[in-house]
Amino acid sequence: MSAIVARNHCQPPDACAGASGRRAFGPNHRWKVLGIGVAANAGFSATFSGLPATAVVMRQGYHLDNASLGLALGLLGLGVALSELPWGVLTDRWGDRRVLLTGLGATAAWLFIMAMLVVPTRMAVPGVALLSASLLVVGLLGGSVNGSSGRAIMGWFGERERGFAMSIRQTAVPLGGGLGALVLPSLALSLGFTAVFGLLAVVSALSACFAWRWVHEPPVEGGGHPTTTASGPAPLRNIEVWRISTAIGLLCFPQVAVLTFASVFLHDFAGMGTFVTSASLAAVQTGAMAMRVWSGRFTDRHGARRPFLKVCSALSALAFLALWLLVIGAAGSPLLLPLLPLMVVVAGISVSAWHGVAYTELATLAGAGHVGTALSLANSFVFIGFCLVPIAIPWLLVVFAWPGVWLAAAFCAALAWPIFLREA
Repeated sequence: MSAIVARNHCQPPDACAGASGRRAFGPNHRWKVLGIGVAANAGFSATFSGLPATAVVMRQGYHLDNASLGLALGLLGLGVALSELPWGVLTDRWGDRRVLLTGLGATAAWLFIMAMLVVPTRMAVPGVALLSASLLVVGLLGGSVNGSSGRAIMGWFGERERGFAMSIRQTAVPLGGGLGALVLPSLALSLGFTAVFGLLAVVSALSACFAWRWVHEPPVEGGGHPTTTASGPAPLRNIEVWRISTAIGLLCFPQVAVLTFASVFLHDFAGMGTFVTSASLAAVQTGAMAMRVWSGRFTDRHGARRPFLKVCSALSALAFLALWLLVIGAAGSPLLLPLLPLMVVVAGISVSAWHGVAYTELATLAGAGHVGTALSLANSFVFIGFCLVPIAIPWLLVVFAWPGVWLAAAFCAALAWPIFLREA
């Protein structure tokens, strides 16, 4: 693997400016870069995790059945899956600043177009083909955010801080998703999808402005000599990178099931209203944020990233098995129905706690020159899940009903356990 350069603490400003030929930044600038990474990821998370929270309203407003709804939401994930790797390669060649500005700006512009043209009105309702194609483009453009912001953070933080910093960045996913789950369904009910897409466009535009102001390439410590080195093949020829990326993707399948269809499950099966479904998804995202920060700090201190990932896989599988059993029990005993939102929250948090740790380990394996490519490879697998899971769930419902959905989620979590690498 290529060298990983710890570039978080700048030498005196004049020395840095002379050595790197770039603007001089103080050591605390890395926290601004981290903040922009969080903001950019939260904004896009509000789109790809928040829009599924409007599933019940979207189904009604666009006159969709479950299969059409799953297709539309699935193509949003497909767009990200298809674009992640190309965006990641561009990030390693162009730099994170250019990619962030390009992707965020284009995403904001497209969401504004959707707010004007791809919304139900009294005169017409967009068809499933137009809605699905529009969400596909959102995914293609938004795929720029993940790898580029991760590369920026890995460059600005040292080895002893990277797990914590990446975990904070990964809190952006549940943060944005939680805010989206709280705000977007009610906004869709009261003001329609013009307001939903318009708000998401404004968020992306603001993130682009902040990135333009504060995201820059970090100065190289000590004249550019690497402080942490590793050797091995480039990410796309590294079997360990492929293994971790595959396991990340598998462990995201049950997470996507919660994010995309938990609201439908709680509404249709458990009979819960908009407030309970939104609060449950928001609780999942809030708990995931707390666990990601804790896990990053814990593994930075104890250096146990790989065992931690295996434990998360096992606990996630057990949580979804418990949800499966509870659904079977609730079908025969309605008294168990109020427990279903709580169990969804527990399962959702358990399968969302590991992201920062996994991405840090992946970026460390890849090396500084290939962080964008490696993170984007993993995100390609993640968003394959965002594509396939919403499409597959309606068919699982037809054949196996809701118990089959949650049992399949448990199986995917269990399958990730042997694929994650053992402690070196």
